[in-house]
Amino acid sequence: NHRMGIIACGIAWNYLMENFPDGCPYPALKVTRYPFPKALAREMAASCDAILVLEEGQPLIEERLRGILYDPEDRRWTKILGRLDGTLPRTGELTPDCVREALGLPPVEAYSKSKVAVPRPPALCQGCGHRDFYTALNVALKEYAPTARVFSDIGCYTLGYMPPFNSFQTCVEMGASVTMALGAANSGVWPAVAVIGDSTFTHSGMTGLLDCVNAGASVTVCISDNLTTGMTGGQDSAGTGRLEEICKGLGVEPEHIRTIIPLPKNYPGMEKVIHEEINYSGVSVIICRRECIQTAKRHAAANKKA
Repeated sequence: NHRMGIIACGIAWNYLMENFPDGCPYPALKVTRYPFPKALAREMAASCDAILVLEEGQPLIEERLRGILYDPEDRRWTKILGRLDGTLPRTGELTPDCVREALGLPPVEAYSKSKVAVPRPPALCQGCGHRDFYTALNVALKEYAPTARVFSDIGCYTLGYMPPFNSFQTCVEMGASVTMALGAANSGVWPAVAVIGDSTFTHSGMTGLLDCVNAGASVTVCISDNLTTGMTGGQDSAGTGRLEEICKGLGVEPEHIRTIIPLPKNYPGMEKVIHEEINYSGVSVIICRRECIQTAKRHAAANKKA
């Protein structure tokens, strides 16, 4: 069926095959590597009325095809379908269902949600130090409402966005918490607080902290240090045991590098430190340090066996 040719990349090929378990009736080109096979695309376009492009993320191939699929004999451009013309959603992830709709197939039978299973949203582990830090941070920031802004980062501590904490307003990408807090401070927002994990800080937060120091911004950077890379299984963190020295090396004043231990009994002291550093006119760092509850359990079990 040459009514349409299909170019599918990566996971989109799986979605295509899922909708055609007995084989795709249209000419289909699976793209798994670069450079893009222009000759094969032109060959497909010459025999098809239109080309449907299935790709995750941005419509990179779809955009570029518009510049190469011209038939000089017929003096026409091949019709290209995909994210740019609305055949597929312009934003968001592809799914088998939206690919099915783009193929013109009827929707599959849907099932109503279970009346037995109860939804369980993701949450911070019981006993997690991030919980105690967010509790103290929320209390400390109450007197600065509604102007206080907290910018978070990528890690298990991102779950502080969820109830019952609802502790921050943004989470964009690794390292963005510090630079977004800097941008907010430069635009007059106060207090501007960044929350970033120890692993993410050494991955992509250090350069942002250096920018804050160079700008002399009134920013409070909270490094939630659980002594591991908790989100991905408990691997060693590159900055473990050296965060204070790293911050000093980046130019933060030593007296404004504070370390707190997130435990319920320490709430008053934690809130006091947060207040003091927020009211400091300059760059301050609060290192909130307590071992991840999951790695602590594993270490305890290993020591018991030994």
